[in-house]
Amino acid sequence: MDNIRVRFAPSPTGPLHIGGVRTALYNYLFAKKHNGKFILRIEDTDQNRYVEGAEAYIIESLNWFGLNLDEGPGIGGEYGPYRQSERKDIYAEYAEKLVADGNAYYAFDSAEDIAKMKEDMAANGVHSAKYNYLTRDDMTNSLTLSPEQTKKKIVDGINVTIRLKIPQDETIKIIDEVRGEVSFDSNELDDKIILKGDGMPTYHLANIVDDHLMKISHVIRGEEWLSSTAHHVLMYKFFDWTAPRFAHLPLILKPTGKGKLSKRDGAKFGFPVFPLEWEAKAENEIYSGFREFGYMPQAVINFIALLGWNPGDDTELFTLKELIQAFSINKIVKSGARFDVDKSKWFNQQYIISTPNTELAQMLKPLIVAKGIDITDDFLLKFVALMKERVTMVNDFLENGKFFFEMPKEIDEKTIRKKYKLENRDHFDQIVNGLGEIAHLTSSAAESFVKSYIADHELSFGAILPILRIGTSGTMKGPDLFEMMELIGKKEVCSRLTSSLELFTTIIEKKNA
Repeated sequence: MDNIRVRFAPSPTGPLHIGGVRTALYNYLFAKKHNGKFILRIEDTDQNRYVEGAEAYIIESLNWFGLNLDEGPGIGGEYGPYRQSERKDIYAEYAEKLVADGNAYYAFDSAEDIAKMKEDMAANGVHSAKYNYLTRDDMTNSLTLSPEQTKKKIVDGINVTIRLKIPQDETIKIIDEVRGEVSFDSNELDDKIILKGDGMPTYHLANIVDDHLMKISHVIRGEEWLSSTAHHVLMYKFFDWTAPRFAHLPLILKPTGKGKLSKRDGAKFGFPVFPLEWEAKAENEIYSGFREFGYMPQAVINFIALLGWNPGDDTELFTLKELIQAFSINKIVKSGARFDVDKSKWFNQQYIISTPNTELAQMLKPLIVAKGIDITDDFLLKFVALMKERVTMVNDFLENGKFFFEMPKEIDEKTIRKKYKLENRDHFDQIVNGLGEIAHLTSSAAESFVKSYIADHELSFGAILPILRIGTSGTMKGPDLFEMMELIGKKEVCSRLTSSLELFTTIIEKKNA
């Protein structure tokens, strides 16, 4: 394919939903697969819904995922500007051309006028009335007014809009790259407003004009726009322009598989649906993001790529470069894809395990500094190596491994009550003393001494090792006991065990009292 140009065109009305990220990803993969251009266009024609900070959030999200733009706001390009609000003067010319050619008309109806029309139509048995070929001749527009009356109303500027004139009794067909042939009955369509009274275009006009002027070759977007495609195809026809190829993506469904994934589902099911944390000031709520939740961007990209696209085999793990090579539109499925939370975590775990320790350490260092923890880079690298196969999220490193940095504040008291015997206290004291006498407490030296002591005194591993583990880390979970000891250090290990043994003895004495 030659001259591939695709655009991701979100509206800055709030945070970027994960479904929007997938749309951006598929556009990006398709462009890069065919040596094309990936463009960001901000569709901010609806100023009433504009949310401050949303555009910056969208761009930061794309950057976090590594979906680098070829053209867009702040980057520039041959076909800018890339914010529709900065292209306002362009659209009126095209709307007027549609009027002049008889494919659109001025309409002056108020909201009350339209509501009354629907009430009247309902009284006559039409309960889904639209502003269309059935009703337009009874409304206040340039089709029912004289040229003089029309001109006066335009000058007066009251409720002035331009509506697309949908032809009657036509079948509008498109070949969708995902769904095949799709047909629309023009009688089911409404005469959509394409230019508002403030001179701003609606999505439908701006979308068509910008895609044409920016030479967009393929429009890859969510299936919620499929029903509007008939209007768009008609406008391409009216302008005598070649329409781009369309591909409408399936929905991302709730974890239950029923219904579209929404922002509320994240709070309900305990997972993020936005790339980054978002503060919804109007709602006085803060929504967690994949980044803050502890996901790696590469893992999220891999996971969402497979929500609606199938490589054709059982391969699941892809780098972004590998996704580019494997991606094709004809492997996108029609049916909705269920958001499997556990699977998303599995992907993240695989990426953590496969990421070099040095990269993980660089990711963790700001989090560690933010908590006021002072450790060396060497300590951090060893910590990462011990923990990486035992975490699911990046945040788990510090949560599950916090005992590496401080004396445990909580212990596995249930295991202590079951395993700790008062008669073994002297053995534990001798083990602590013996560990303190080892010149350099390596994992092998600690293991050799402890296991030799257990054998020499005919003790069981089950009576000794769990107590040493909980005394060191507070939990039965975590890396190898002796590797933990080496990293935590002899002085700290002995101090912890001494304090813990006093606590364990108190617990058992109270139990036996």
